[in-house]
Amino acid sequence: MRADPNLYDYWPYRDRPKITWPGGKKLAFWIAPNIEVYEYDPPVNPQRPGWPKPTPDVVGYAQRDWGNRVGHWRLMELMDRFAMRGSISLSTALIDHHPEIIEACVARNWEFFSHGIYNTRYSYGMDEAQERAVIEDSINSIQAATGKRIRGYLAPALTHTERTFDLIAEYDFWYTCDLFQDDQPQPLKTRSGRLMSMPYSLEVNDVITYGAMAMTPERYAEVLKRHFDRLLAEGERSGTVMCIPLHAYLVAQPHRIRPFAEALAHVAAHADDVWITTAAEIAGFYREHCWDAAQADIAGRGLATGGTGFADTEGAHAAA
Repeated sequence: MRADPNLYDYWPYRDRPKITWPGGKKLAFWIAPNIEVYEYDPPVNPQRPGWPKPTPDVVGYAQRDWGNRVGHWRLMELMDRFAMRGSISLSTALIDHHPEIIEACVARNWEFFSHGIYNTRYSYGMDEAQERAVIEDSINSIQAATGKRIRGYLAPALTHTERTFDLIAEYDFWYTCDLFQDDQPQPLKTRSGRLMSMPYSLEVNDVITYGAMAMTPERYAEVLKRHFDRLLAEGERSGTVMCIPLHAYLVAQPHRIRPFAEALAHVAAHADDVWITTAAEIAGFYREHCWDAAQADIAGRGLATGGTGFADTEGAHAAA
């Protein structure tokens, strides 16, 4: 059995060192469009099927393909209206499949971070050499296509190994979106580097709201506004982070885009108090201005538990 992986310390939300974002802003706001490639007939992973239906899943594939061919362009035009840049959670195979999307994002100075190669190829069962190859391919492919070194990571289909966080820290990634444990960045425990957990919400992720929760577009827009309002109010005390993770095949459907535009307008109306930015810019600021104070506060409160990575406690549990 596995105990708590001890990837970060318990660190109560109240009374942390105050974060003040650039320009005195209270809330750092970023949008994460997931631009993904799903294979029509992916290789079989024994731990998880590539599609919920038997492959080839024509319906699932076609819906996601629509997202890249139609939905992404609609979403991009909407974000242009509000001068909001995206931080692209990128399946790196998209560079080969749809280079036009990459070019359009580069022209807008959007950020890119790694979301694996295909979203139908999982980390489950990978050995270290295979996982390193995926990470190195993401770094090199995206740099060649965009001229920029990626700093963020979101595991493909949220699948990990026990070494994932240590590896991405070793490769000088600044943040991961995989942990969901806080509304502010937090230093992680890795063997090297300065890797932080970046707030990336499941609660306002359109896969969850439109899928698991079956929200109407109007309900989703209202949830986004309420989520934003609360984080902005708490940002008065110490700067918070709000991310909206998106998938164009969902949010950019013709019947959903208008209510989402209303939610973005609500954010834009508070621009005096909101830093509308990218995840890499948030991470860069936090590393320079907040990291040391956070570590000192955790240590000073006696909250640090020591150690890194997953603890194998199989023997202890068997004895119990």
